Amino acid sequence: MPGNETTELSRARRRGFFNIGEAAAASGVSARMIRHYERIGLIPPANRTFGNYRIYSDNDVHTLRFIGRARKLGFSVEQIELLLSLWQDRNRSSAEAKRLALEHVAELEAKIRELQGMRDALKTLADRCHGDDRPDCPILEDLADASR
Repeated sequence: MPGNETTELSRARRRGFFNIGEAAAASGVSARMIRHYERIGLIPPANRTFGNYRIYSDNDVHTLRFIGRARKLGFSVEQIELLLSLWQDRNRSSAEAKRLALEHVAELEAKIRELQGMRDALKTLADRCHGDDRPDCPILEDLADASR
């Protein structure tokens, strides 16, 4: 029967479908993440061959590219779900997408400030540490201070 499964996948490819590895390569989203997005409902369940192989259309790959780009921009799964619904609704206005993008920009700016504060604190601690054979270490003392 393995030959039948290979033949079935070959027919699906000729009809323009991709197996999960090909869809991953074409979209830039790993096969593991494709299965995860399917499991959590971000994308609909893949069509299946009789041999139970997942197959994906060009439209599915385009959607996966959309998701991959949104993830690279740091959008959460919940935000991507909303962005996908906006993208798929050709009667929508752009106002909601802009609002989501600007909200995300504000979240990123807050995270940047938080990371810069962490960097500055660690740099200060590292500057105060002699880094020699002595046991005194401001870094470890700061980490051990439960009042912070």
